[in-house]
Amino acid sequence: MKKLLFLALFALAQMGARADEGMWIPMLISQNYDAMQKMGLKLTADKIYSINQSSLKDAVVQFGGGCTGEIISNKGLLITNHHCGYDAISKVSTVANNVLINGFMANAQNDEMPCNGLSVKFLYRIEDVTDKVSKYLGNAYGKELETKFEEIAKTITTEANEGKSYESDVKAFYAGNKYYLFVYQRFTDIRLVATPPESLGKFGKNTDNWMWPRHTADFSIFRVYANNDNKPAAYSENNRPFIPKHHLPVSLQGVSENDYAMIMGYPGRTTRYLTSYGVDLATNISNPSVVKIREKRLAIMRAEMNKDMAVNLQYASSYASVANYWKYFIGQTEQLKNLNIFEKKQKEEAEFNEWAGRDKDLKNLMPDYQKAYAAYSPYAKHSTYYREAFMAPDLMKMAANYESISKALAADVSEDSLQILCNKLIKSRKASLANINLELDKNVLSALHLMFYQDVPKSQHPPVFNDVFEDFGDEDWQKTFNDFAADLYENTALLDSDKFNRLCTPDNLEKLLKDPAISYALNVIKNYKDNYEPKVNDFNYEMMELNRVYQGALLEKNQNKQMYPDANSTMRLSYGKVSAYNPKDAVSYKYYTLADGLLEKYKPGDEEFDLQPKIVDLLRNKDFGTYADKKLGSLVTCFITDNDITGGNSGSPVMNGNGEFIGIAFDGNWEAMSGDIAFDTRFKRTICTDARFIFWVVDKVLGGHRLLDEMTVKN
Repeated sequence: MKKLLFLALFALAQMGARADEGMWIPMLISQNYDAMQKMGLKLTADKIYSINQSSLKDAVVQFGGGCTGEIISNKGLLITNHHCGYDAISKVSTVANNVLINGFMANAQNDEMPCNGLSVKFLYRIEDVTDKVSKYLGNAYGKELETKFEEIAKTITTEANEGKSYESDVKAFYAGNKYYLFVYQRFTDIRLVATPPESLGKFGKNTDNWMWPRHTADFSIFRVYANNDNKPAAYSENNRPFIPKHHLPVSLQGVSENDYAMIMGYPGRTTRYLTSYGVDLATNISNPSVVKIREKRLAIMRAEMNKDMAVNLQYASSYASVANYWKYFIGQTEQLKNLNIFEKKQKEEAEFNEWAGRDKDLKNLMPDYQKAYAAYSPYAKHSTYYREAFMAPDLMKMAANYESISKALAADVSEDSLQILCNKLIKSRKASLANINLELDKNVLSALHLMFYQDVPKSQHPPVFNDVFEDFGDEDWQKTFNDFAADLYENTALLDSDKFNRLCTPDNLEKLLKDPAISYALNVIKNYKDNYEPKVNDFNYEMMELNRVYQGALLEKNQNKQMYPDANSTMRLSYGKVSAYNPKDAVSYKYYTLADGLLEKYKPGDEEFDLQPKIVDLLRNKDFGTYADKKLGSLVTCFITDNDITGGNSGSPVMNGNGEFIGIAFDGNWEAMSGDIAFDTRFKRTICTDARFIFWVVDKVLGGHRLLDEMTVKN
């Protein structure tokens, strides 16, 4: 009776929870439909997700593998974030034609710039395959479970792909308590149409990153091309703009506080059901290690990038990526502490144990978590430093490829097989060398490998540390590693084409493995894979099982309420409203920012807050045209909502109740950086670039009014 009463009270408490928390599977959105209608949704559920008629899902794409984009015209015009298009934009830029810095607008379709290697995926359908997968997996555990899942997933996706027309993926939800099949169509002929100057697209850079108030024009525009049958095709001058099943109308009417806001996209990863033991590990070991390593790496990269614009373009995308999550982990750690997430998780776990009652298996669940984390914690720093520090230099990534040679020789494979392997390595080496600045890379290796040497426990060091660093021994450890790195880069065959081509033959592979860079890298890799990777894998396998049991129990415990699954790079929908907030005592933030703020932050010549003269003139003259907010008498640059998003949602459309594009999501706010682990209804906000600011830049700054002519625009 006591247990039933507790469940009833818990269900009532949850029914009063804010509806804007949760990243929901579009196929199941009818379960949320009543709440969405009450908040302002005007569309029917099948206008959001349907496989029988056009719906919002047909206008939303996974962009480049790690972001979201949306189609905004019936000619395949696609908009995403500037930081999502950043890599493609930097690659089509040259010192002579630096569209990354200067901005770009194609004057006609023939001027649109092909982006080699860039692709987008349209979601075709979702299917529940839980019964099929679960039956095949049975009681498998660990590596066997991993292998069997790969087998059944391959069977299901092969059938779903209908030859090569589609590509598909089977994803686990609720830690393996549910499984869904996602079927996609991928397009690879993507061309750059427009991008703002970097000064607008990344206005504020690291200083403003993850912060509100914000004034960033974080957008870029591409076009999807298809063959004459409107099907995916490799780049060809004969391809034509893709005709989508659905494109988003654009509303330039603006937003007001408490307006309904809906976001669809591909959020990457959340761990909302992480236990207190996981929070403790992140707060005290993993996050601080990542921050320390990346801070040093960024300083080295920036020093070399500032010397040469060619190097700046070469590393611009990499630098932005490293910097983004450097600041993210600073913020996450800070907010995990400020919001007392560890203590809140402990309280949730105590409530879980009370609900579990005398169920022996569930009663032992939290102690099992504790034991697993206690066993793994001594090796967590090594795992982080191996990934973030040791493998950071491009030379080490190249050298790691030669583990395949070592394995092939040990397996005594044929000479023909060795030759095939050599040919692959020759090709990959050539591609890698094209993207390396040796001075920058050498400095990264010297600094980060010293950190690896000093911060990872000595008892876990690879033998090569003792062997190599005796040769470069010095009381000044930085000098020791500088000398070591200089020797390595000077003498490795990986950076000497003549020497490498002589050694990368079946007869000389034994000599190649003795190369200083290769032998050093393979010794560190062997130490990790022989001694520590098994511990990491054991921990991960145990987490898979414990998480499956825990989340399965939570589904049972919370059966009277909807329980959303963690993000896993599949399409999700979140809904909420435009909403201001008060981050701390005596501080209030409005829900919008204005163009006035651009001028207030503007610093001529500053790396982060400079603006081009044309933009400054437009702002000072208040030349906002039809894009100005009629009530405010100025141009709204950004606004915030209380939607639930995370990384991967970058570039997601923000839509009103009619499914019209009103802005683009691009960031979260500092006060809720713990959101991937624990959603906080008071502080969690999504930062969005207002559609009016976007098209003011397109029209007034870039001179691209022609693009609006092909859209469905509501003024």
